[in-house]
Amino acid sequence: MPGAEPIATAYAGHQFGYFVPQLGDGRAILLGEVRDVHGVLRELQLKGSGRTPYSRNGDGRAALGPVLREYLVSEAMHALGIATTRSLAAVASGETVYREGALPGAVLTRVAASHVRVGTFQYFAARGDVEATRRLADYCLARHYPAASRAEQPYLALLASVVERQAALVAHWLSVGFIHGVMNTDNMAISGETIDFGPCAFLDAYDPATVFSSIDSRGRYAYGNQAHAAAWDLARFGETLLPLIDAVPERAAEAATAVLEGFGARFTQAWLERMRAKLGLAVPEPGDADLIQALLDAMQRTGADFTLSFRALCEDRWPEGADEWAALWQARVAHEDRSPDERRAGMRRVNPAYIPRNHRVEEVIAAATLRADYTPFRRLLEVVTHPYEEQPAHAAYRDAPRSEERVLHTFCGT
Repeated sequence: MPGAEPIATAYAGHQFGYFVPQLGDGRAILLGEVRDVHGVLRELQLKGSGRTPYSRNGDGRAALGPVLREYLVSEAMHALGIATTRSLAAVASGETVYREGALPGAVLTRVAASHVRVGTFQYFAARGDVEATRRLADYCLARHYPAASRAEQPYLALLASVVERQAALVAHWLSVGFIHGVMNTDNMAISGETIDFGPCAFLDAYDPATVFSSIDSRGRYAYGNQAHAAAWDLARFGETLLPLIDAVPERAAEAATAVLEGFGARFTQAWLERMRAKLGLAVPEPGDADLIQALLDAMQRTGADFTLSFRALCEDRWPEGADEWAALWQARVAHEDRSPDERRAGMRRVNPAYIPRNHRVEEVIAAATLRADYTPFRRLLEVVTHPYEEQPAHAAYRDAPRSEERVLHTFCGT
């Protein structure tokens, strides 16, 4: 485009705990930057546009299925109110891409606050390039955290800001049953946006050990492990900033550790706020965490659907086998100074009726890939981008999958 200087960006990353010193955009090109209608600077990126210097032995292409998955899920996340990269366009490339077989190719145009990752910092830090790491940190301070740039210790403030954003982000994920799938350090954006929708999925039946990603054989990034994974990734980010925080390594490590140890409390606070709202509780009380956990335990014990169970609570209905818990909840709700109608309306604003259920996503991908039929895709997109509204004409999209419809594994598409 006129004035643009497209680039493929370099980054490193810990992938399932193992460090890879050079990864980079193997199938993506950063076109440039534009300002949106609010004056906010956004980056435009093509995914699946061809080989780059970081493609290794790959073709740099994207198959249609993963492109449609990211389009659907990222737009659904935005509609749910979760910080996320956005999908501007999905375009058929007309080429054949070879993965498990011959597949139609496509290109996704992605919009993001920026594409800087923890792995971007690791790329320069691993090479001992302190000056490049400093320039990158200054860029992120100016772009994403201008208040932190004015702090007495700006690089420590940058770490604290990213910790706070990620704690809030992961808490929001968990509140709607979202599982990222691959929380490697190269998939954690410094901006605090959800990025890289590969083998991601939403819970059906509640179980914290749930894993969908076909490559996560040990459950490192299971639903219930995502907060721990985020804390681990943030520690790696903190390591890259140590030379900037203090010239004395011991002092730098002590200061960074103090900030990183605050992640747990920030995450717990954010998670409790989200879960209280889902239960219609506006004023915190000491026993709320136990009440929330008791419901989750009952859901796990009975195999209740996560999304449907919380939506049912909006109408004062609860999962089968949770009568004892419901009595405690109703007693707790009675402490709130709101009418039942006000409480239910508030709950409906945070408990979605519709999510991009995995079997529905697979259905629309199959229709597009096998028959070039995009009608199911457009219909599902319309449903999941209005997640909190009652949609009688599309009521079937609320349903949990039947046993034969369940999706057990998802794939990254590379």
